[in-house]
Amino acid sequence: MVDLINLVQTLTSPHPLDRYLELVRPTLTLRDMRAEITRVRHSAPGSVTLTLRPTRQWKGHQAGQYVQLGVVIDGVRHTRCYSPVNPEGGRDRHIELTVKAHPGGVVSPFLYHNAVPGMVVDLTPADGMFRLPEPRPERLLLISGGSGITPVLSMLRTLAAESHRGEVVFLHYAKSPAVLPHRAELDAIARRHPNFRIELRHPHRPERIDPGAPWIDLARPKGSGYFDYDELERVAPWFADAQTYVCGPQSLMDAVRKIYQAEQWDDRLHTEEFTLSVAAADAARAHGTVNFSASRVSAENNGATLLEQAESAGLSPEYGCRMGICFSCTAVRRAGCTRNLRTGETDSDPDQPIQLCISAPVGDVDIDI
Repeated sequence: MVDLINLVQTLTSPHPLDRYLELVRPTLTLRDMRAEITRVRHSAPGSVTLTLRPTRQWKGHQAGQYVQLGVVIDGVRHTRCYSPVNPEGGRDRHIELTVKAHPGGVVSPFLYHNAVPGMVVDLTPADGMFRLPEPRPERLLLISGGSGITPVLSMLRTLAAESHRGEVVFLHYAKSPAVLPHRAELDAIARRHPNFRIELRHPHRPERIDPGAPWIDLARPKGSGYFDYDELERVAPWFADAQTYVCGPQSLMDAVRKIYQAEQWDDRLHTEEFTLSVAAADAARAHGTVNFSASRVSAENNGATLLEQAESAGLSPEYGCRMGICFSCTAVRRAGCTRNLRTGETDSDPDQPIQLCISAPVGDVDIDI
């Protein structure tokens, strides 16, 4: 069967066979995975939750992993990473993605305003090492902030679906109760699982606090109001014996890491980031020439990422998340030195694959695009 597909693929060159099949039906593909949007919910202001039915290539996800979703906007295909919020192991082959519409963004506002049932999007298999281990730890601390709720919410819902008997704390920071998606699910989990402790934090006091809510919903918790050691001991005094999973804004991630590093508990901390925090490009200190050899295009190094410099030079390399997660922009560095902007490490070994979106040249460099 594989040989037959390869033969047909050769006959339809230069376009892959799936390009022809999608003209018959967008979800009729042999190799590329697609998904049809079957439900659209605006469960919180500024967010949209999409229910997707993937094609037959979908193998499921593990709680905490992400998928890449691709859409065509104004003739250009864009790809972004999103974590399913539904529990792993479902039998209905559907996934749920909650997308926060970021001001100035491209894909998230498009989905927020334009996603409708019947729309077909590109999809990749679930990936990522941020996931619940097997067997499940006896004690788990789940911390999130803002749109970082998605992977840890999938973990929480998975543990609830499995009737996990250990202790679980879910601590989430949001701007206000109104923008928190999936409150109904949190309500149901808190009511059904007395061993699950759900605590919400907001910088501003809600207009109305429901005294009957099954969770602890505080605007100004005791202490600083931000995540710190006292807050950690308050919500999960057993955290030294637990596995901790964190996803959220950089400030929250840094605060959690600082504590665990100081206590040398790094091996018990698991993090996921969907933002890229790098220093702004310093053109005054940049030097050398960037040579995109396959395109025969050269440009003076301005200190920006190689992806940005390629685009400024008029090239259109493939990219996805633009933050070093999806590897869509990987290209081969033929010669020269580059710096990984996430780690600060430099590397000058020739003919090595690098991610253009998180790499900046250090002097002359030759990239094979």
